[in-house]
Amino acid sequence: MSADADETEHSLEMHLPYIYKMISRSFSSPAEYPGLIPILVGSTKPAKEKEYGALLAPYLADPANVFVISSDFCHWGSRFNYTYYLPASPSTAASLNPGGISLKRNDKTPTNPLIYESIGRLDRMTMDTVESGKHDALMKNLKDTGNTVCGRHPIGVIMAAIEVLEKDQKLGEGRGRFKFVRYERSSDVTDISDSSVSYASAYAVL
Repeated sequence: MSADADETEHSLEMHLPYIYKMISRSFSSPAEYPGLIPILVGSTKPAKEKEYGALLAPYLADPANVFVISSDFCHWGSRFNYTYYLPASPSTAASLNPGGISLKRNDKTPTNPLIYESIGRLDRMTMDTVESGKHDALMKNLKDTGNTVCGRHPIGVIMAAIEVLEKDQKLGEGRGRFKFVRYERSSDVTDISDSSVSYASAYAVL
Protein backbone atom coordinates (compact mmCIF):
# COMPACT_ATOMS: atom_id res chain seq x y z
CA MET A 1 0.00 0.00 0.00
CA SER A 2 1.05 3.62 -0.39
CA ALA A 3 2.62 5.57 2.48
CA ASP A 4 -0.49 7.79 2.62
CA ALA A 5 -2.79 4.76 2.94
CA ASP A 6 -0.52 3.31 5.62
CA GLU A 7 -0.59 6.56 7.63
CA THR A 8 -4.38 6.87 7.54
CA GLU A 9 -5.05 3.18 8.28
CA HIS A 10 -5.63 2.97 12.04
CA SER A 11 -7.26 -0.39 12.76
CA LEU A 12 -3.99 -2.13 13.66
CA GLU A 13 -2.93 0.72 15.94
CA MET A 14 -6.33 0.53 17.65
CA HIS A 15 -5.94 -3.20 18.28
CA LEU A 16 -2.32 -3.44 19.36
CA PRO A 17 -2.76 -2.17 22.95
CA TYR A 18 -5.56 -4.69 23.57
CA ILE A 19 -3.67 -7.55 21.93
CA TYR A 20 -0.55 -6.71 23.94
CA LYS A 21 -2.56 -6.62 27.17
CA MET A 22 -4.08 -10.06 26.55
CA ILE A 23 -0.79 -11.61 25.42
CA SER A 24 1.07 -10.23 28.44
CA ARG A 25 -1.43 -12.00 30.71
CA SER A 26 -0.73 -15.37 29.07
CA PHE A 27 3.06 -15.32 28.64
CA SER A 28 5.65 -14.58 31.31
CA SER A 29 8.15 -12.69 29.12
CA PRO A 30 8.21 -10.89 25.74
CA ALA A 31 10.58 -13.56 24.44
CA GLU A 32 7.66 -16.01 24.60
CA TYR A 33 5.15 -13.77 22.82
CA PRO A 34 3.69 -15.32 19.66
CA GLY A 35 4.21 -13.78 16.25
CA LEU A 36 1.73 -11.21 14.97
CA ILE A 37 0.82 -11.10 11.27
CA PRO A 38 -1.25 -8.09 10.13
CA ILE A 39 -3.42 -8.53 7.03
CA LEU A 40 -5.00 -5.46 5.46
CA VAL A 41 -8.16 -6.25 3.48
CA GLY A 42 -9.19 -3.70 0.86
CA SER A 43 -12.44 -3.24 -1.07
CA THR A 44 -12.70 -6.80 -2.33
CA LYS A 45 -15.44 -8.42 -4.39
CA PRO A 46 -17.46 -11.29 -2.84
CA ALA A 47 -15.73 -13.83 -5.11
CA LYS A 48 -12.32 -12.60 -3.96
CA GLU A 49 -13.41 -12.80 -0.32
CA LYS A 50 -14.24 -16.46 -0.86
CA GLU A 51 -10.92 -17.00 -2.65
CA TYR A 52 -8.91 -15.46 0.18
CA GLY A 53 -11.09 -17.23 2.73
CA ALA A 54 -10.11 -20.55 1.16
CA LEU A 55 -6.42 -19.57 1.35
CA LEU A 56 -6.69 -18.65 5.03
CA ALA A 57 -8.88 -21.60 6.07
CA PRO A 58 -5.95 -23.96 6.91
CA TYR A 59 -4.45 -21.31 9.19
CA LEU A 60 -7.81 -20.72 10.81
CA ALA A 61 -8.13 -24.47 11.41
CA ASP A 62 -4.79 -24.58 13.24
CA PRO A 63 -5.56 -24.35 16.99
CA ALA A 64 -2.27 -22.48 17.51
CA ASN A 65 -3.68 -19.45 15.65
CA VAL A 66 -6.09 -16.74 16.73
CA PHE A 67 -7.66 -14.31 14.25
CA VAL A 68 -8.77 -10.80 15.27
CA ILE A 69 -11.04 -9.01 12.78
CA SER A 70 -11.54 -5.26 13.01
CA SER A 71 -14.68 -3.36 12.11
CA ASP A 72 -16.96 -0.58 13.25
CA PHE A 73 -20.60 -0.94 12.29
CA CYS A 74 -23.03 1.65 10.90
CA HIS A 75 -21.64 5.12 10.18
CA TRP A 76 -24.87 7.14 10.04
CA GLY A 77 -25.29 10.77 9.00
CA SER A 78 -24.89 13.12 6.06
CA ARG A 79 -21.15 13.44 6.72
CA PHE A 80 -20.91 9.70 5.99
CA ASN A 81 -23.30 9.96 3.00
CA TYR A 82 -25.55 7.41 4.71
CA THR A 83 -28.96 8.33 6.10
CA TYR A 84 -30.83 5.06 5.53
CA TYR A 85 -33.96 4.72 7.65
CA LEU A 86 -36.31 1.80 8.32
CA PRO A 87 -39.90 2.91 8.95
CA ALA A 88 -41.86 0.94 11.52
CA SER A 89 -43.48 -2.10 9.96
CA PRO A 90 -44.40 -5.49 11.42
CA SER A 91 -42.92 -7.25 8.41
CA THR A 92 -39.71 -5.23 8.03
CA ALA A 93 -37.48 -7.29 10.29
CA ALA A 94 -38.39 -10.54 8.56
CA SER A 95 -38.30 -9.13 5.04
CA LEU A 96 -35.38 -9.95 2.77
CA ASN A 97 -35.80 -6.48 1.28
CA PRO A 98 -35.99 -4.14 4.26
CA GLY A 99 -37.71 -1.37 2.27
CA GLY A 100 -35.90 1.54 3.87
CA ILE A 101 -35.54 5.11 2.62
CA SER A 102 -32.72 7.64 2.58
CA LEU A 103 -33.55 10.70 4.64
CA LYS A 104 -32.84 14.15 3.20
CA ARG A 105 -31.70 17.12 5.28
CA ASN A 106 -35.00 18.99 4.75
CA ASP A 107 -37.20 15.96 5.53
CA LYS A 108 -39.33 15.97 8.65
CA THR A 109 -37.49 14.12 11.40
CA PRO A 110 -39.11 10.69 11.75
CA THR A 111 -40.21 9.43 15.16
CA ASN A 112 -41.71 6.00 14.44
CA PRO A 113 -39.21 4.66 15.15
CA LEU A 114 -36.65 7.23 16.28
CA ILE A 115 -33.60 7.37 14.03
CA TYR A 116 -31.30 5.66 16.51
CA GLU A 117 -33.80 2.84 16.88
CA SER A 118 -33.76 2.40 13.11
CA ILE A 119 -29.96 2.35 13.16
CA GLY A 120 -30.09 -0.33 15.86
CA ARG A 121 -32.42 -2.43 13.70
CA LEU A 122 -30.15 -2.01 10.68
CA ASP A 123 -27.14 -3.13 12.66
CA ARG A 124 -29.03 -6.02 14.24
CA MET A 125 -30.05 -7.25 10.78
CA THR A 126 -26.40 -7.21 9.70
CA MET A 127 -25.29 -8.87 12.94
CA ASP A 128 -27.91 -11.59 12.38
CA THR A 129 -26.43 -12.39 8.96
CA VAL A 130 -22.94 -12.60 10.49
CA GLU A 131 -24.25 -14.95 13.18
CA SER A 132 -25.92 -17.06 10.46
CA GLY A 133 -22.46 -18.03 9.20
CA LYS A 134 -23.56 -17.50 5.60
CA HIS A 135 -21.26 -15.26 3.56
CA ASP A 136 -23.90 -14.81 0.84
CA ALA A 137 -26.47 -13.69 3.43
CA LEU A 138 -24.10 -10.98 4.67
CA MET A 139 -23.42 -9.80 1.12
CA LYS A 140 -27.16 -9.58 0.37
CA ASN A 141 -27.86 -7.65 3.56
CA LEU A 142 -25.14 -5.11 2.79
CA LYS A 143 -26.37 -4.76 -0.79
CA ASP A 144 -29.99 -4.28 0.33
CA THR A 145 -29.31 -1.79 3.13
CA GLY A 146 -25.97 -0.26 2.13
CA ASN A 147 -25.01 -0.48 5.81
CA THR A 148 -21.68 1.28 6.18
CA VAL A 149 -19.84 -1.48 8.04
CA CYS A 150 -16.25 -0.43 7.38
CA GLY A 151 -14.80 -3.90 8.05
CA ARG A 152 -17.35 -5.74 5.93
CA HIS A 153 -14.61 -7.16 3.70
CA PRO A 154 -12.43 -8.75 6.44
CA ILE A 155 -15.63 -10.03 8.05
CA GLY A 156 -16.56 -11.52 4.68
CA VAL A 157 -13.14 -13.15 4.28
CA ILE A 158 -13.24 -14.80 7.70
CA MET A 159 -16.84 -15.96 7.18
CA ALA A 160 -15.82 -17.47 3.84
CA ALA A 161 -12.91 -19.25 5.54
CA ILE A 162 -15.23 -20.69 8.20
CA GLU A 163 -17.62 -21.90 5.48
CA VAL A 164 -14.71 -23.78 3.87
CA LEU A 165 -13.97 -25.51 7.17
CA GLU A 166 -17.66 -26.37 7.60
CA LYS A 167 -17.82 -27.81 4.09
CA ASP A 168 -14.68 -29.89 4.73
CA GLN A 169 -16.20 -31.04 8.04
CA LYS A 170 -13.25 -29.69 10.01
CA LEU A 171 -15.44 -28.04 12.63
CA GLY A 172 -17.32 -29.64 15.49
CA GLU A 173 -21.09 -29.27 15.62
CA GLY A 174 -22.10 -25.71 16.46
CA ARG A 175 -18.54 -24.44 16.14
CA GLY A 176 -17.36 -21.49 14.11
CA ARG A 177 -20.48 -19.35 14.36
CA PHE A 178 -20.04 -15.79 15.56
CA LYS A 179 -21.94 -14.65 18.63
CA PHE A 180 -22.33 -10.93 19.32
CA VAL A 181 -21.78 -10.00 22.94
CA ARG A 182 -21.93 -6.19 22.95
CA TYR A 183 -23.36 -3.37 20.85
CA GLU A 184 -23.02 0.39 21.34
CA ARG A 185 -23.39 3.65 19.41
CA SER A 186 -21.35 6.82 19.81
CA SER A 187 -24.63 8.71 20.26
CA ASP A 188 -28.37 8.17 19.91
CA VAL A 189 -29.40 10.07 16.78
CA THR A 190 -32.80 11.77 17.00
CA ASP A 191 -32.37 14.48 14.36
CA ILE A 192 -31.47 14.17 10.68
CA SER A 193 -28.55 16.58 11.18
CA ASP A 194 -26.96 14.31 13.80
CA SER A 195 -24.52 11.45 13.19
CA SER A 196 -23.23 8.37 14.96
CA VAL A 197 -20.93 5.38 14.62
CA SER A 198 -21.94 1.94 15.85
CA TYR A 199 -19.66 -0.62 17.49
CA ALA A 200 -20.21 -4.34 17.90
CA SER A 201 -18.15 -7.14 19.46
CA ALA A 202 -18.40 -10.81 18.54
CA TYR A 203 -16.41 -13.99 18.97
CA ALA A 204 -16.33 -17.42 17.37
CA VAL A 205 -14.80 -20.58 18.81
CA LEU A 206 -13.56 -23.19 16.35
